[in-house]
Amino acid sequence: MTLAIFDLDNTLLAGDSDHAWGEFLVEEGIVDGDTYRKMNDEFYQAYLDGSLDIHRYLSFALQPLARFELSRLHRWREQFVERKIRPIVQTKALDLLAHHRERNHTLLIITATNQFVTEPVAALLGIEHLIATEPEMVNGRYTGNVAGTPSFQDGKVSRLRDWLNVQSETLDGAWFYSDSHNDLPLLDQVTHPVAVDPDERLAGIARSKGWTTISLRD
Repeated sequence: MTLAIFDLDNTLLAGDSDHAWGEFLVEEGIVDGDTYRKMNDEFYQAYLDGSLDIHRYLSFALQPLARFELSRLHRWREQFVERKIRPIVQTKALDLLAHHRERNHTLLIITATNQFVTEPVAALLGIEHLIATEPEMVNGRYTGNVAGTPSFQDGKVSRLRDWLNVQSETLDGAWFYSDSHNDLPLLDQVTHPVAVDPDERLAGIARSKGWTTISLRD
């Protein structure tokens, strides 16, 4: 079946779930407010600039998961989805997902944001297939480390290739929607690359390559 692949943050969502999770942790007093917010903002700016050290960022972002038992983390995550995610789900994004479902396409989210944060977001959007950065878990607790390759930049391509092999799918006729120049490695792999409310760098490249550009902002 034809794949319709979607970046999550600032593509299907009108915001960044990873950064929003950090904001939620600060607001709830789960992490040191001033220090954590400053680092969270700095890492997010580095992502926007294209200079993010993904492993350094994940060492920061996954540490709170290692400090608490799963039951407490899951309770916080439910509150996070209601407070931070539902308000940034876009009607036009839901319409786009419905359009691909009507065409019997296989829907897949691929995101650099970790699976703990994004799993309930994919469920909220009704998307079964998710490739996300995977936090390591040992004996029922997160360790604060990453399991395998982060799905970021070239890592999205390698993680997708592994998924395609398991699923017996191909990229023939595939679509990929993204807002970010960080996703250029994967945008170059698909038949139908689509820039969604793109950052300045991606917008320029999309124009030069003749890629479709759309807006999903309500």
